[in-house]
Amino acid sequence: MSSTLPLEGRRALVTGSSRNLGAQIARSLARRGAILVVTYHASPGLAEALIEELREETGRDHHAVGADLSSPDGVDAMVDAAHEAVRGPLELLVNNHGPFSMTPLHLIPAAELGTVMDGNFTVALRAVQRVVPGMREAGWGRIVNLSAGSAYLRNHSVYGLAKTALGTLTESLALELGPEINVNAVAPGQIAESAEDIEDIDPTFVERAVARTPSGRLVTRAEVAEIVASLCTPPFDMLNGAVIPVDGGWRLNRF
Repeated sequence: MSSTLPLEGRRALVTGSSRNLGAQIARSLARRGAILVVTYHASPGLAEALIEELREETGRDHHAVGADLSSPDGVDAMVDAAHEAVRGPLELLVNNHGPFSMTPLHLIPAAELGTVMDGNFTVALRAVQRVVPGMREAGWGRIVNLSAGSAYLRNHSVYGLAKTALGTLTESLALELGPEINVNAVAPGQIAESAEDIEDIDPTFVERAVARTPSGRLVTRAEVAEIVASLCTPPFDMLNGAVIPVDGGWRLNRF
């Protein structure tokens, strides 16, 4: 593997990657030499367009697979399809899929609670369970879980709870899966390109977030994606079991 393509030939799966942050992570991994499996649920056209973009840019054969991650069976089908597409075990897994909710915990219906907890935590764990045998067979693997700044808050309902649990999962898996497999997590603060989405829920959130951020702005998808992809490369081989906040210091408490 070259220094310019440190992930050359590595087979990578990024969940929820047909658009937004997941798509940017796929681009960052592909630019480092990885062969990508992009997943989609309701946007096959976007996934195919991304695959064509990656093929044209890198000259390698990337793939798109459908994934209904509302149940463990859907995770199994996704990983099976990914293995078939790349004709071998996956060596990189990025757990990006994660539904959101801000319904207060004392009001949240059981179905919504389950959807958010399962989508953020159980789906990630099941995907790990399915890819670990192949990584061990290959003798190398990298797993990156997408946490969130909500993990540092206590008023972001089940989403914050799920992302906090994902951090604990990351640490536990690092202990279980070494030395062949490294497991880390990235916890972005509010992402600039997604500001409009959160403004629909809390119109003043973005203004308050920027005011509380020492760096004076919101993080971008490209910045988060570069960190995720970098964690899979040799300079970060000794970073394991870490949850890395990427928020410009927004999470830091003050009086």
